Amino acid sequence: MFALPNKGRISEPVLKVLEKAGLKITVKGRSLFANTVDENIKVMFARARDIPEFVADSVADIGVTGYDLVLERNVEDKVDFLLDFGFGFAKLVLAAPENSEIKSVDDIKEGMRVATEFPNLTRKYFEKLNKKVEIIELSGATEIAPFIGIADLISDLTSTGTTLRLNRLRIIDEIISSTTRLIANKNSLKDKEKKEKIDQIVIAIKSVLFAETKRLIMMNAPKDKVEEIKKLIPGMSGPTVSEVLSDDNMVAIHAVVNEEEIFTLVPKLHALGARDILIVPIERIL
Repeated sequence: MFALPNKGRISEPVLKVLEKAGLKITVKGRSLFANTVDENIKVMFARARDIPEFVADSVADIGVTGYDLVLERNVEDKVDFLLDFGFGFAKLVLAAPENSEIKSVDDIKEGMRVATEFPNLTRKYFEKLNKKVEIIELSGATEIAPFIGIADLISDLTSTGTTLRLNRLRIIDEIISSTTRLIANKNSLKDKEKKEKIDQIVIAIKSVLFAETKRLIMMNAPKDKVEEIKKLIPGMSGPTVSEVLSDDNMVAIHAVVNEEEIFTLVPKLHALGARDILIVPIERIL
């Protein structure tokens, strides 16, 4: 069983990656379960915060969730981290009102109240600092807590800090940083058949994530410029060069390059006489 987030900021990006990976998840209506192109890989949809425990307790063999949620659920020793999707970045931070006397961690006094949706991570953080505070667990709208007398400060998840600033809160420390992870049940990895399927899923996802940073560049170029062009686009294993059936003394060159290099690369290729330049997205690279 493959557990996926049923909603939230990581749900849609994860589903897009899995679609590109070829899993073809088929959902009927509002069902919490779905099939894939492989009859042996079934999907269940759940809250991202519940997925760490589902995987740890063998309800699911693998799952996608935030690193912060795995730590909050205290199951990091019960699951294996298989890969980092590289998106869904967020930080669990400590924040206080801008007009508060709390400017740094040193200003936090014993007995102060901290509101949060992450009581375990917050408690561990203060235990390491040897500071005794009162943890107030909330299920949402944490930012308002200091302004209605519930807490002196908060710990909350943020991507850019914009929401905190809009609510006149100042970040005073970072507790952890988090991204979207693929996790697996340790016992499932010991089962030969399950591990084989899990490995297939990991390879498929990795091929998509790697391809997202690459582009296939194709062009026709003068034969006498091939060596210079090779230096510009070494490719993954060197560019592919093939003959062009024309009288222009041209060759066709194909290479995989980093997407971030395209802007500066194309003018350089054009200056060397390359023409008919095509840049194509890549679905997967194995």
